[in-house]
Amino acid sequence: MTTAAVFDTRDLDRAVPVVHVPPPATPREAGVRAEQTRNLRLRGLVDTHVDFVARVLRNSGTPHAEIDDEVQRTFIVAARRLDDIRPGAEKSFLFRIAFNLAAHARRTAARRREVAADQAPEQVERFATPEALTDQKRMRELLDSVLDQMDEHLRATFVLHEFEEMSTAEIAEVLGIPRGTVASRLRRARAEFRERVAALQGLAGYVDREGQG
Repeated sequence: MTTAAVFDTRDLDRAVPVVHVPPPATPREAGVRAEQTRNLRLRGLVDTHVDFVARVLRNSGTPHAEIDDEVQRTFIVAARRLDDIRPGAEKSFLFRIAFNLAAHARRTAARRREVAADQAPEQVERFATPEALTDQKRMRELLDSVLDQMDEHLRATFVLHEFEEMSTAEIAEVLGIPRGTVASRLRRARAEFRERVAALQGLAGYVDREGQG
């Protein structure tokens, strides 16, 4: 005599958990979530890199009074191009934006100086003497004067290495160039920097001697 097994479907219901699949997001909900994600990423970008951007702008020749405005402009540009910023490449992306804005600020400041010089033709600008270079403000002016005359490629490499203390490999990643190119530019930038500082200090000494004569 064969006994048939009795299968109770309620046992299966108790053994298998019920998975509730949420309905797909509406286009409006998807848009809100995407915007929230973008805002979070932008906020993280600002919190992590705002000091770096300010230093790049300052050391790339942006007038001190305009740094805050240029920092804001840098992140406004970054916000517009947020989707173009590859994860992990945020720093190099921001550097390029800030460096380009600094170049524009330098050109604008140079035009203003030219206008001021035309309005006051008898004013003679004096470079810092060795004694005056002990003053931080005059040291900064000398540094800006030297960096302002550098080729932009050399200046970028010099700023990242000397001020941001980046390694050759890090600079190569930020600028998107080979390490050998970084090393070559850095050697040229250092040599040019020393030559220009020496020339400016020599001119300052000459001006002082003429003034005392």
